[in-house]
Amino acid sequence: MTQPVRSRSGRPDAAGAGVQARRWIAWLLLLPLAAVMVAAPPALAQRGAPESFAPLAERILPAVVNVSTTQTVQNRGRSPVPMPEFPPGSPFEEFFRDFFDRQQPQQDPNTPPRRATSLGSGFIIDAAGYVVTNNHVIDGADEIRVILHDQAGTELKAEVVGVDKETDLALLKVDAGRKLPALTWGDSEKIRVGDWVVAIGNPFGLGGSVTAGIISARARDIGAGRYDDFLQTDASINRGNSGGPLVNLSGDVIGINTAIFSQTGGSIGIGFAIPSAMAKNVIAQLRESGKVRRGWLGVQIQNISPEEAEALRLPEAKGALVGMVNPGGPAEKAGVQPGDVILSFDGREVTNSRSLPRMVADTPVGKKVPVELIRRGKRETVQVMLGELQPQDVQLANVPGRDEAAPGKPEAIDGVGVSVTTISPEVRRQFELDEDVKGVVITQVVPNSPAAARQLRAGDVIVEVSQEEVGSPADVAARVKKARDAGQKALLLLIERRGELLFQAVPLTEE
Repeated sequence: MTQPVRSRSGRPDAAGAGVQARRWIAWLLLLPLAAVMVAAPPALAQRGAPESFAPLAERILPAVVNVSTTQTVQNRGRSPVPMPEFPPGSPFEEFFRDFFDRQQPQQDPNTPPRRATSLGSGFIIDAAGYVVTNNHVIDGADEIRVILHDQAGTELKAEVVGVDKETDLALLKVDAGRKLPALTWGDSEKIRVGDWVVAIGNPFGLGGSVTAGIISARARDIGAGRYDDFLQTDASINRGNSGGPLVNLSGDVIGINTAIFSQTGGSIGIGFAIPSAMAKNVIAQLRESGKVRRGWLGVQIQNISPEEAEALRLPEAKGALVGMVNPGGPAEKAGVQPGDVILSFDGREVTNSRSLPRMVADTPVGKKVPVELIRRGKRETVQVMLGELQPQDVQLANVPGRDEAAPGKPEAIDGVGVSVTTISPEVRRQFELDEDVKGVVITQVVPNSPAAARQLRAGDVIVEVSQEEVGSPADVAARVKKARDAGQKALLLLIERRGELLFQAVPLTEE
């Protein structure tokens, strides 16, 4: 309990007491603020938005370039709707010309071709004149010119060092006769959702445009390719920004602006950039040899659904499920088998089937790496010597359904929704099965059944049930009964479909 303030005479001083009370009240009011200041990490203040992005822009802009391409385009005759007229050189002229070109009728062979130009962005990554951009910016170009961000607007003829269509990256080389301002790579692995970033480029031909925003998400798959791992940002990215840098507040390149999600063609705050962690390795290989060599594991994989995790008795639906192992490939030589679930690759966790191809591709060819997996409930690690990936289509063929009718006496499998039969010469001819295919053939799929929901179809061959081989309808029925008796809620089937193997977890219904 505080004592009242007294005067020199020893009597209580009302004015002094009031001052003391106000001081205590002020301290009490400041305590919560002090607690917040103590608890807040120092990094919060350091990573906050700067008072101005101008110093950063002044430092980065000289290394950002416009990429101008020219190519021969065959005229297609007159457009049924005339294109609006714009002043010569207007940034909107090229935008609308491309739009109206797409509306043209059938090509007229008597009409001579014309020269078309387009503009994109890029940035200098080495003072010797190496320029990074997107492959789609220069694809099909007859001539490429790089326009520097200097007072003279210097234009330089560019040569293509190499391109990588898989990641949509390209490396150009210009000779300016002098050292050029260059940017440095940053670490996109350290960038966090919510961190500030700045995008610089040439949207709609308006060179040297600077926009700011934050990282909205990481590891986005937008269906552009098998190695999709985009950074998402709300920094305005528009047509013409492609190939430009996305930099952090230190001015380091953490991404290459590549795509936008938009129904209008303009920015709606959803842009995508190739992370520097991927681009740095690709660009280094293009500079060294003009091409990219990627590691090859030699497996066909798929995601693990909750039903498949249940059937495989996994603690959670994580990892990559091996559906097929390429004969003679690195995985087969190391002992990897269909049905294995890959949990980690070279010490890095495999969360799903999308993450594994990127890890393998980024690993040097010929390197021996540990691969941790689960096989029939047991963990083990195998050592795989990676091969080199060759250009090929690794996606599953989307084959159409076949006729439901099949010879013989099919047997219905209760609770699954299929009828199956053994493989006879007649059945093999009916469903065009290879001579080495073994198992039982699905002859009919019941509409609205668990099998139909998993897109099984007539002509599919069931090779395994619950990771055990089957050769007759009785084998399938026995495995189903065994799974029910064990209390399983789903049945794991290994399906052969036109030479491809894939796993499907089919829920078990009551008999």
